[in-house]
Amino acid sequence: MKVLHLISGGETGGSRKHVITLLSKFPKDQVVLAVFQEGALAEEARKAGIRVELFLQSSRYDLSILKRLVAFIKSEKFDIIHTHGPRANLFGIYLHKKTKVKWLTTVHSDPSLDFIKSGVKGRVFTNLHLYAVKKMDYYFAVSERFKENLIKLGIERDKVQTVYNGIDFTEEKAEPLSLGDMGVNDTDFVMTMVARLHPIKGHDIVFNALKNINNPSVKLLLVGDGPIQKELEKMVQDLNLRNQVYFLGFRHDVDQLYASSHLGLLASHSESFPLALLEAANQRVPILTTDVGGVGELVSPKETGWIVPVKDTKAYEMAIRDALACYQDNQLSGMGEKLYDYASTTFSLENLYKTTKQVYFDLIDKN
Repeated sequence: MKVLHLISGGETGGSRKHVITLLSKFPKDQVVLAVFQEGALAEEARKAGIRVELFLQSSRYDLSILKRLVAFIKSEKFDIIHTHGPRANLFGIYLHKKTKVKWLTTVHSDPSLDFIKSGVKGRVFTNLHLYAVKKMDYYFAVSERFKENLIKLGIERDKVQTVYNGIDFTEEKAEPLSLGDMGVNDTDFVMTMVARLHPIKGHDIVFNALKNINNPSVKLLLVGDGPIQKELEKMVQDLNLRNQVYFLGFRHDVDQLYASSHLGLLASHSESFPLALLEAANQRVPILTTDVGGVGELVSPKETGWIVPVKDTKAYEMAIRDALACYQDNQLSGMGEKLYDYASTTFSLENLYKTTKQVYFDLIDKN
C-alpha cells in the first residue's frame, strides 16, 4: 500500500497537526506528503521523518504543477490520493481523472464556509469546492455531526466514515510557562484560545464577552496567525482590552501554554472536530466551546466544560463568568482531570491510525 497525501502546505492550524500526527504513525514507505509551498507544515513533517515532496507554485492559481503531479503519482505507483483542504481537493478532480487512483479526503472544515468574506471570488471557489467534494471515492468525517452534513450534500452514507481526530496523550502535564513577562499575574484567570485568526473562528464573540465582564484579572492568550490579525488587533484596541488580550502568533509550545492556563476556548462558527480541544484536555484544562462539529462528543456540560450556542455573545459571557466562579471555588482542576480521563481513552491517535489504515485497505481491495 502506498498513499499520497496532498495539502497546500500553508496550514498552521488543526489540519496541519492532524496530517503530521497521522502520517507519523504509518511506516515511512507507505505514505508521502506533497505540498505546494514551504512552511511550518513541511518543516515539522520532515522532522517527524515523513517524506515530503514540494510541488512549488508560482501562485495559488499556477496549474502547471498538475502534470508533474500526475507523472509523480504514476511513477511512484500510488494506490490512493488523500487530499486535505480546498486547493488540494480542487486539484484532485484533475489528478483522479488522469490517474484513476482511488481518491478520498478528510474535510477539516465546512466547505461552504471556507471562503467566507472573500466576495465574488469566494463564492466562485465555494461552488468549485463543493463540486470537487462530491466527486470523491470516500470521505472521513471527524464527528457524527459532520458525517450528517456530508450526507446532506448528497454524498452516499456508506462512503463516509466517522473517525475522531486524535493525539498522543501524555501521562504527565507539560511544564507551565512563566507568564510574568507578559504582564500576567499568578492570581489572574488565564484562558487560552488556539485558532487561526480567521472570521470563522469567532474571536469577536470572545472579545465582546470579555468587554462585558469588565474584569482586568481575566486574561486571554491567542495562539495562531491569519488574514484578519490587524482587524482583530484594532478591535482589541477599540474595546480597550490591550491589557487583557495577548496575540502570541504561531507557537510550538501550545502544551506549555495550556498547562499555564485555567480554561481552553473555542468560539468557532463551524468546525469538524478541533484538535486544539484535545490538546487542552491533555493538559487537564476544562473547555468552553461553541456548539460546533463533534464537541458534544468530547465535552460534558458543567462536568468537563461548557458548550454554548454559536455566535451568542451573552451565553459565552455567562459561561466565562461561571468558569471564573468555579476557578475561585477550586473546582476547575477536578473538571480538567475528568476531561483528561475521558478524552485519553476515546480520542487517541492510535484509534485514528487504525481506522484510517483499514479504510485504505478496504478501498484498495475494491479495485
